[in-house]
Amino acid sequence: MVKKPKDVRVLHGHHVVTGPELRATFEAAGDPDDPVRLRRRVVHGVVLVLLLGLIAAGIITAFAILNGQLKLPATETAEEPGSVCPTATFDYVPHEQINLNVYNSTSRPGLARSVADELLGRKFLVGNVANTEASYRGVAAVVSGAAGQSAAFTVQRNVPESDYFQDDRTDASVDLILAGDYKELAAADRVDQTPGTLSCPRESRRIADEAKWPVIPTAVATP
Repeated sequence: MVKKPKDVRVLHGHHVVTGPELRATFEAAGDPDDPVRLRRRVVHGVVLVLLLGLIAAGIITAFAILNGQLKLPATETAEEPGSVCPTATFDYVPHEQINLNVYNSTSRPGLARSVADELLGRKFLVGNVANTEASYRGVAAVVSGAAGQSAAFTVQRNVPESDYFQDDRTDASVDLILAGDYKELAAADRVDQTPGTLSCPRESRRIADEAKWPVIPTAVATP
């Protein structure tokens, strides 16, 4: 008796589901008009189109740059702020033509008065003589408006290593603010009276600002 070949699709009396049958079952169960599936397909299509567009735009841009048809903007180097320290050459002004105020911003009592007396002896026209408070650090600050720059130049020649500051006053008066490093005036017979320029070594603090010391005295007292 010839035995029938064993059916591999049957195992212990149960039908074995094949891959094609399983796939066909899921496809039959899925609704092709399902809105969720449709939305996913639309989103995937949009994303694919966008990616292809970006790739195409990148290729076109690269070719344009290589061919010189498109130039990328170059970064411009920021310009350094120009110095506003006066660059003009000034003549030495006769002392009797200079209206000078003397202020003491140190803790040394009587300094403004003693220096003012020396300057009076040199024929400067000394006006205000007082103590004041200043955050300025150095030998002395010489302050004037544009009209008093030649006079300020002359004062600086008498006060070596002083720093010049410009404010917005319209007259030709000059303020001399004595600071902690001040020692003495230049010897009267050794003052350089040749033409020259103002000394503005402190560029970051060169312009007077009433809201920011050290330039304009805001509180004075009898020396």
